[in-house]
Amino acid sequence: MRTPLISTHELAGILDEPGWVVADCRFELGKPEAGLAAWRAGHVPCAVHVDLERDLSAPVTPATGRHPLPSPAEFAATLARIGICSDTRVVCYDGGSGAFAARLWWMLRWLGHDSVAVLDGGFAAWTAEGRPVSTESPPPRNAAPFVPRPRPGMVVDAAAVAAALARGETLIDVRGAERFAGKVEPLDSVAGHVPGAVNLPYLENLDAAGRFRAPAQLAALWGARTGAGPGRAPICMCGSGVTACQGLLVLEAAGIPGGRLYAGSWSEWIRDPSRPVARAT
Repeated sequence: MRTPLISTHELAGILDEPGWVVADCRFELGKPEAGLAAWRAGHVPCAVHVDLERDLSAPVTPATGRHPLPSPAEFAATLARIGICSDTRVVCYDGGSGAFAARLWWMLRWLGHDSVAVLDGGFAAWTAEGRPVSTESPPPRNAAPFVPRPRPGMVVDAAAVAAALARGETLIDVRGAERFAGKVEPLDSVAGHVPGAVNLPYLENLDAAGRFRAPAQLAALWGARTGAGPGRAPICMCGSGVTACQGLLVLEAAGIPGGRLYAGSWSEWIRDPSRPVARAT
């Protein structure tokens, strides 16, 4: 892919071509069945449904965050089941913000698969333009194997985050400002943020129409707010390692590759009461 983003016009042009899989990643935190219900009600023609908790996460344990990563072998088996093999080109979309589609985008790249892009504007943009919608399930695909080629350097754990901060590296928390400040916490048992983290809410990467800002605008935004730039890619985190992937997506779009994901994110950080917590005063 030339860019990590694909337009609705470009997607419409390749729907009938072989070798592509379109993945509907719509999901609602707190409403785990909403994504599948939305897909059944209407989706981009031939799109398969990919569920955040069933397909893109491993079971939660007392030591993990809310959406731990599956092992490379487990995820490779999931990809083969939904029709993605090693030479498949993939387009991911969600409701519009890219927060859930970027999780699949990042995970594919984590396993060495770069032929993947996120639909700019998501399903909201697709339907706003009057493009076709289907309620039919796509035909079964050949379960060809997906051969994982993991890139372990793309992901870090809590110990690596602490060490990176001690070295002066940048940690970006993409949650909303009030959650970052510890003023509200709708999902996790402890409010606040990792001391030393910088806040840049993921919704600020979008324009008023719900599309991603232009690459130059994203580069300027991240440079001014976080100091990120070529050769200075940060670690990204969020509540559970999902919306942080949208931050990594826009860094790639802005020409700032090399960002890493703190996969456990805040919901894992607070599992250990010895880890420090910061709040706004």
